[in-house]
Amino acid sequence: MLKVRNKLSLDAKHNAFVYQLSAINAVKDLEYAALFHEQGLGKTKIALDLVLEWLKNDVVDSAMVVTKKGLVLNWEKEIRAHTNLSYAVLSGKRVKNSILYNRPFQLYLSHYEAIHSNKKGLALLLETRRIGVILDEAHRIKNPEGLVSLTFFELAPKFKRRVVMTGTPVANRPFDIWAQIYFLDEGKSLGNCFNEFKERYELPTNITDGANDEYEDSLKDIYQSIRPFSIRETKRTAGLELPEKQLFNVKVDMEIEQEKLYGKFKQGLSAEVLRDGVLITDNVDQILKRLLRLVQVASNPSLVDESYDKCPGKFTVLEELISSIGKNEKLIVWTNFVQNANYICKLLASCGALKVHGKMAIPERNRSIEKFLEKSSHRVLVATPGAAKEGLTLTVANYAVFYDRNFSLNDWLQAQDRIHRVSQNKDCYVFHILANNSIDLWIDQLLEYKQRLARIVLNDPGRGEVVESIKGEFRSIIKDILQT
Repeated sequence: MLKVRNKLSLDAKHNAFVYQLSAINAVKDLEYAALFHEQGLGKTKIALDLVLEWLKNDVVDSAMVVTKKGLVLNWEKEIRAHTNLSYAVLSGKRVKNSILYNRPFQLYLSHYEAIHSNKKGLALLLETRRIGVILDEAHRIKNPEGLVSLTFFELAPKFKRRVVMTGTPVANRPFDIWAQIYFLDEGKSLGNCFNEFKERYELPTNITDGANDEYEDSLKDIYQSIRPFSIRETKRTAGLELPEKQLFNVKVDMEIEQEKLYGKFKQGLSAEVLRDGVLITDNVDQILKRLLRLVQVASNPSLVDESYDKCPGKFTVLEELISSIGKNEKLIVWTNFVQNANYICKLLASCGALKVHGKMAIPERNRSIEKFLEKSSHRVLVATPGAAKEGLTLTVANYAVFYDRNFSLNDWLQAQDRIHRVSQNKDCYVFHILANNSIDLWIDQLLEYKQRLARIVLNDPGRGEVVESIKGEFRSIIKDILQT
C-alpha cells in the first residue's frame, strides 16, 4: 500500500478558534459527519485541520476535498495558507489524473463534475487506498436524481471517511437535506426513499393552527435523526464577536414606462394561469418562467425589451446609496442577471466597478476579485450569486446591495455573508432594493419564510414559529402576486 504521510508537515500553520476545535474533536473519529456551520465561520479551516488529524492518526492514507469548479483556486490558496500538505488538483483529464493517483500526495483537490467524469478511475483508486473525502458546498448534490449525485452515492461506501460541509443544507426546502445525508449513511437516519421523505416534509397546501404545530414538530424530527453525527454552529452560538450586520429594505417606485411594461406581463400571467377564477398549474415550468419575467422587469426592463431606454427606478436608488457611503468604503452589488451585471458595471465605471458573472471565464473572474480585494480605486463589485456567492471572503467590503433577488434562500444567505464573516472588522450593511407593487415584495416574504423553515430543521436559536398560517403553496403564491 502506498504511504503518503509526512509527519513533519502535519501541524497547522495557524491556531483554530475554540468552536472550530470543538467541531474537529467532535467528528474526527466518526465514520461520517455533517458540518453545517453557518457561512462565515471558517469551515475551510475546520476541514483542513480535520484532514491533518486524519493523517496524524493514520486513519487515512490521503484525503480528498471536492468543491465547486469556481472555488478550486480559492481552496488552493487556503491549503497553502493553513497547511504544509502536499496536494494535487484533479481535473477532467483522466490520463493526467491517473498519473497523480500514483504519486504520494496527502491531499487531492477536485470539483464535482471532474469526479463524475473520472468515476471509474477514482473507484479503482479507492480499492487500494484509504481516502477520506470532504464535500464542500455539499448542497451541490441536493438533487438525488442528478448524475453527479448518483456518482457520489455509488462511491460513498468506498471512502474511509465521509464529511459533507455547507452552511445552507436546507437550501430552499426541508427535503434538500436528504441527499446530503444519504451520501453519508445510505439512508439509515432519513430513510432510503427520497420520494417518501419529500412527501412527508413537503410544504402543506392547507393548514390549520393545529396542523401548523404538527408540521413544525415533524421538521424537528429531522434534526433529531441527524444529531448524532452533525455539527451546527451559528455566529451567535459560536460566540464569535463579529461586527453587527444590519439589513434594510429600500422601496422604490418603478419608472413610468417600466411600470406599464410590468402591468402587461402581470396581465399575461394572469390570463395564462387563471381560468374562471381557477388556477391552472399543469405547466409549472412555464409559469415559473413568467414569474421570472416579472422579476426582470421590476429590476431592469431592458432585460426583456431591448427598446427600453429609460433609467429603471432601482438604479437611481443604487446611485444614491453609493453616494451616501464613504469614499473609502467598498460595496458589492448583487444581481441575478448577467446582462444586468454588465449594464450596472458600465454605468458605475466612475467608481472603478468590476464584475463577476457566469459568462466570464474563471481566470477572468479571479482577476476581477483580486483587483477588488487589492486596489482602492475599485470601490464596487457587481456580481451574480451563481458566480460569487460561495467560498469567497470579500470582507474588504462592508456594504452589500441586492439589486434583485430570485426565489433561492441559498443564493441570498450565501451572498450576503461574503462580507459578514471571520476577518471582517467593520459593521456590515445589507440593502434590498424592492420595487413597490411588484413581485419583489413577495420574494422578500418568501425568503424570510424559507429561512424560518431552515432554522427549525437545523435547530437554530431564534428559529421562531413556522408562520402564523401557511397559505396554499404554489397556488397561493401566484394568486398573491397577481393581487399586488
